Amino acid sequence: MLTILDQVSLQVSHGERIAIIGASGAGKSTLLGLLAGLDLPTSGKVWLAGNELTALDEDGRAALRADEVGFVFQSFHLIPSLTALENVMLPLELANHDQPMEAAKTALGSVGLAERSGHYPRQLSGGEKQRVAIARAYVVQPTVLFADEPTGNLDQQTGETVIEILFRMNREYGTTLVLVSHDLVLAKRCDRIIQMDVGRIRVTPQTDAGADR
Repeated sequence: MLTILDQVSLQVSHGERIAIIGASGAGKSTLLGLLAGLDLPTSGKVWLAGNELTALDEDGRAALRADEVGFVFQSFHLIPSLTALENVMLPLELANHDQPMEAAKTALGSVGLAERSGHYPRQLSGGEKQRVAIARAYVVQPTVLFADEPTGNLDQQTGETVIEILFRMNREYGTTLVLVSHDLVLAKRCDRIIQMDVGRIRVTPQTDAGADR
């Protein structure tokens, strides 16, 4: 049997920003999937916002994610047939929000895309797509945001812009941020670095991370 994660113990405080780094195949995305309740461990327990994920069925985990979690992925995961505004509105509509359009407009404005709200993903640049994804993730005011290689498909300048927006919104919303990245410079902006090596972790506190607070 293949062991991807072995004897991993990790606690993340509310509002904390952690970076998960490591070589390909070290278990980074697997750890993120477990923390978000997308996957279940073969043994052990996972807790999210006071709820034991490992005690919930698939529907229960999905409901908890809808209430507590936001996601930003490397490949954006926008719905091609929906405009930028409609993509951001979607999680609000699923949650029966009172004013999804107004909240989505505000979120798009906060990432500098108010004038692109009627554009479809195919009409947006990579950086704009990721900014829409960030707006969609934060519009539900999640307790925790999981970001998996959020700049992986972007050039350096565009990636830096996206990261500035990601950290700014993290400060404004007070959301816990769990970031998977190969970028050590980016990781050093977080409060802690979780170094993964063959399924095990080593935690490194960041003494100068307060500059982004």
